[in-house]
Amino acid sequence: MTLPTSADLNGVLPVLHTPFTESFAIDVPILEREIDWAFATGADGVVCAMVSETLRLGYHGRKELAMRVCQAVNGRGFVVISVGAESIAEACDFAQHAESLGANAVMAIPPVATALSSAATVDYFASIARSISIPLVVQDASNYVGASIDLGVYLKLLDEFGVRKIFFKPEASPLGPNLSKLRDATKHQARIFEGSGGINLVDCYRRGIVGTMPGTDLLDGIVALWRALKAGDEQRVYELSLPISALVYLQIQGGLDGFLSIEKYLLKKRGIFRNTLQIQPCGWQPDSETIAEVDRLFALLQQRLNAS
Repeated sequence: MTLPTSADLNGVLPVLHTPFTESFAIDVPILEREIDWAFATGADGVVCAMVSETLRLGYHGRKELAMRVCQAVNGRGFVVISVGAESIAEACDFAQHAESLGANAVMAIPPVATALSSAATVDYFASIARSISIPLVVQDASNYVGASIDLGVYLKLLDEFGVRKIFFKPEASPLGPNLSKLRDATKHQARIFEGSGGINLVDCYRRGIVGTMPGTDLLDGIVALWRALKAGDEQRVYELSLPISALVYLQIQGGLDGFLSIEKYLLKKRGIFRNTLQIQPCGWQPDSETIAEVDRLFALLQQRLNAS
């Protein structure tokens, strides 16, 4: 079997959640279980990004997670490692480390603590791209972290590096119209990933995305939905997308910590994680009534999956 090249990056690439032991070391056997489950469920690869708690892991923790993930994947699919940092030097360091491990691509958000001009933002991403030979996914996660990215930044990066080097993951609201602006401004050349957790997947698919990067918690539903979209099965699309969207809405209300807490809860509910530990401090946790609604919607999604 010939494995796809990094420039072919596409499909369903779930963002991994980082499992921890009681002492907050990375729980490697559970991480390996999560990755095995992802590929068994139909993932085309895996990603380390915001809901992997990248911004809280620290320098050494981020490098360890990247190493453990690349080792566990062992060529079964794509690996994308988030490398965004507060300085160009550190972002390039993370990017070069990811490439040395065999990652297929890196992904970066702009610095969180510094408001950059468009020119400085171009320089930041261009510096990362020049430091590696693998593709860079330019991520705008400004709905919950980081700064928004101007369309002109995307166009300059694509013009300099080309479509085999630069991918995009725009998440700023309104997601669909912004995605279409990027698509149209690049004459359908831009290769774009959706990153809404699934709540905007149907709309974004119709606008021409090449893949999606959801959380791992609803991966069985997302894989089935992606396949239904590709098959043009409209009834199946909406049977699956409605409970997925309702679940993701509950996550979005808590921002990044909303995704983290509910997604880890569902991974534990599935029997994949031992616990729901998150690096502290956290700004939001679901109350008992939110969890009850999560349980109802999750049961509905599983019912619809099993009815296929």
